[in-house]
Amino acid sequence: MTSEHTLETLSKEYRDTIPEDLRTTHSFDWYLSEVITDPKVARSAHQRVADMFDFYGTEYDEDRGIVEYKLAAEDPLHDGENTFYGREIHEAIHEFVNKVKSGARGLGPERRILLLLGPVGSGKSDFDSQVRAYFEDYTRRDEGRMYTFRWTNLCDIIPDQDPADDVVRSPMNQDPLVLLPREQRKRILEDVNEALEAPYTVRNEQTLDPASEFYLDELLAHYGDDLQAVLENHVEIVRLLANENKRQAIETFEPKDKKNQDETELTGDVNYSKIAIYGESDPRAFDYAGAFCNANRGIFSGEELLKLQREFLYDFLHATQEQTIKPKNNPRIDIDQVIVGRTNMPEYRDKKGDEKMEAFNDRTKRIDFPYVLEYEEEADIYRKMLRNADLPDISIEPHTLEMAGLFGVLTRIEEPDESSIDLVQKAKAYNGEIDETDDADVKKLREEAEAKADIGEGMEGVSARFVGDEIAEAIMDSMHRDRGFLSPLTTFNHLEGNLENHGSISADMFETYYRYLELVREEYKERAIEDVRHALAYDIDEIQRQGEKYMDHVMAYIDDDTVEDEITGREQEPDEQFLRSVEEKLDLPEDRKDDFRQEVANWVSRRAREGVSFDPQDNDRLRRALERKLWEDKKHNINFSALVSSGDMDDEERSQWIDALIEQGYSEGGAKEVLEFAGAEVAKSEIED
Repeated sequence: MTSEHTLETLSKEYRDTIPEDLRTTHSFDWYLSEVITDPKVARSAHQRVADMFDFYGTEYDEDRGIVEYKLAAEDPLHDGENTFYGREIHEAIHEFVNKVKSGARGLGPERRILLLLGPVGSGKSDFDSQVRAYFEDYTRRDEGRMYTFRWTNLCDIIPDQDPADDVVRSPMNQDPLVLLPREQRKRILEDVNEALEAPYTVRNEQTLDPASEFYLDELLAHYGDDLQAVLENHVEIVRLLANENKRQAIETFEPKDKKNQDETELTGDVNYSKIAIYGESDPRAFDYAGAFCNANRGIFSGEELLKLQREFLYDFLHATQEQTIKPKNNPRIDIDQVIVGRTNMPEYRDKKGDEKMEAFNDRTKRIDFPYVLEYEEEADIYRKMLRNADLPDISIEPHTLEMAGLFGVLTRIEEPDESSIDLVQKAKAYNGEIDETDDADVKKLREEAEAKADIGEGMEGVSARFVGDEIAEAIMDSMHRDRGFLSPLTTFNHLEGNLENHGSISADMFETYYRYLELVREEYKERAIEDVRHALAYDIDEIQRQGEKYMDHVMAYIDDDTVEDEITGREQEPDEQFLRSVEEKLDLPEDRKDDFRQEVANWVSRRAREGVSFDPQDNDRLRRALERKLWEDKKHNINFSALVSSGDMDDEERSQWIDALIEQGYSEGGAKEVLEFAGAEVAKSEIED
């Protein structure tokens, strides 16, 4: 055992995580002073959750027009273990927080269920869990602290009080301010709100829960309605920490068997052990163990909410609109909580068309939580999965995760109109790879897709969970075959081989998904050839020379000037054939050549003003065009058939090419595989040509 991990140091670390006043009791007068000094200790649940999102940090994304919340985008508490990726996901989180913040201002969403709707594996549960985890942490900090109270010395005053109940904590963990009459409470909060620096005002119009109201009435009767005597002698203020495991200010609720669903799971039930002591109608005999009771002051999380029976959902009508619950044979009880629900698509479609669910649907704020639609962001999800696992000693080859992500995205996006770009190009446009044109206008593509989709784009398709499972299997398969690398080709084989074995993929989609896999194979083929092209024909000096030549002719073209011929030294018109030979490598049509030339010229001029010399390596599009042209110039001198068989190639030359691929991120085994694969594909196309 190292010195850092002795029982003494571990114990000290544990003590340091506990709020200083967790074990301390305070007087009501102390709490009143705290509220006046810091009104935020008396915030509502929506206000506290809203502030929590801002507390851990925010960052405004100008391109997307949304605020990214660091508790989801960076996960600072867990060193990035539970980060979320994708424009769509952060838009959903932004919408969720906006509704919570609207609820904090009393604009209406505080009386609604925030329903996270999405397909399986879209991250709804992970986000919900993340919010609960951060709420726990936030309430442990000074910025998020909250308090409740407990009754003491009850047996001294109430004759039939059970000795076991001499000290009774507020059953609903209510804010101590509810002990004050409503009018007095209102005046206090009006005063403190004047000094409150927040976009909301602190309000509390709740009444005491029935048991606490009973104790207050009994004690006031004893002290001759002297409220001060009651609060000084029988009330202690204690720190309240949200704790999901203790079902304290956080509650998760899961549907049970339909035949066994009971409303008491939500609202509480009689405490049968106390009936013999107090009697059935006595408020002290009620057990405040329902999910809504436990979630008070915090977060109620309903998993697969719409799988509940229709009658069972009626309790949510009061819990949302009236912010009360109505236990059986008991008066209404006020509640204060953010009610979050989660559901999948089949349940939503079923309940949406049910006229008898109109009242419930009207009290629901739907937040679409779709799949990720940018394949590089999708690849980041797989990287997170591998990062959080005990990954074997294996190399993940270039393009492997991206191509797996591309397949996932193709199954989720709507097919574009026939007159528009194809499906892969649309995925690339969503990924930010294609310059926007009339056909590749991302906003237009999204609007077109929303109009075609049943509920919304990204709400159907294969989940990251399915693709991640196949990546995991492909890794283990590679290890069993003593391959120290995972390549796209192996991953494709596993995706193709297990499509029909996955329960969530319907049979009528098999043919379509196989077609998507072929599209991804074609895309990978182009990338593999590009990598091999770079390794075989890359010449930085030649690219620099060709780049300078291209820019000379571009500037002459723009200025309607001449350019000096490299060989004869004579002035000549810009070489249009040479310019197009470069631009065509980017599939740039004739009618867009002027835009591209002006764009590159502006880039060069801007850098010149900054004192930066011209280097085509610094312009990604120009570099790719020049590399491809250089490849076209050299490929006729390369024996591609020899790439497939090492016996037909000079070992030194092959070794140089493998080294060049290793510099691009390949392992030695992966470099050999891609060299043979790309060589075979190019040789085949050469023969066909």
